Order: sequence, then structure tokens, then C-alpha cells
Amino acid sequence: MNYASVIETPVGRLIILSDEDFVHAVTFEEKDIADLKENELTIKVANQLKEYFNGNLKDFDFPMKQKGTEFQREVWQNLLTIPFGETISYAKFSVHHPLAIRAIAAANGKNNIAIVVPCHRVIGSNGKLVGYAGGLWRKQWLLQHEREVARKGQTELKF
Repeated sequence: MNYASVIETPVGRLIILSDEDFVHAVTFEEKDIADLKENELTIKVANQLKEYFNGNLKDFDFPMKQKGTEFQREVWQNLLTIPFGETISYAKFSVHHPLAIRAIAAANGKNNIAIVVPCHRVIGSNGKLVGYAGGLWRKQWLLQHEREVARKGQTELKF
């Protein structure tokens, strides 16, 4: 990564990492970015994330690329099809690979582009929150935020 931007959000500090052409990470993880500067792309992503948190943006539109296996990239691409403000169970999400629920969950956990590639929208088959690299409290906050913005269902999720 050659460039970075940092934004403060209601769910903590987010670091955006990119090269000239693609965003490679949007993460809650602490990274040493002291020698990295912002570029047009990281600034664009930071602005889109601010709009997301302000309730004014549901779809992101910037180039992104994650390193991973073909299977992981397929899972991440499929995550992008989960509608804003909705959730899906791992069982339903894995319908095309019914024997691969654990592998799908593992790929979900390796997603490096938090929020934008919405791994937080995948929940347990029993409706409970399960696994989120950023912490379940963040997952709950993000789902609640999206439900309120989308004006779907109850205003407070019960997990």
C-alpha cells in the first residue's frame, strides 16, 4: 500500500489503504501508516464512508481489490449482493456451496474491506449475531444503523 486516509466514525477509527488504482483495505486494525500520505482515491473513500455514517449513502462506488484465493474473492463478490439494511444467514448465503459453510465463514472473516464489502450483514441461522472481525458490538451498530437508514423493520435489533 502506498496511500492511506484515516477517519473517525461512530464505531471507531477506520484506516483506508490503497495504491494508485485500487483500495485494498478499510480496516479497524491499527496499522503503521506514518509514512503514507492520502491520495485522491483514499480521500474519495473517506468521504463516502462519512456519507454512509451520516445516513446519506447506501452504495459505494470506488475500485477495490483484495488479495485472496479465487473462492475468497467469490465470497467477497457475493457479499456485495446483500441489500443495504438486510441480513442473510450463513445457511442461505452458502446455498451455492451448502457443504462449505465453514469455508464461507472463514472467507468472510478474511474480508479486508470492512463495511463496504458488507460481511456484517451475514448472521447465524438462528438469527443471532456471529463472528465479526471488528467485534460484535460494531456489527450490531452497523446493522442497526442500516435498518434505520433504510427504514426497514424494527428500529432496534434484538439479538
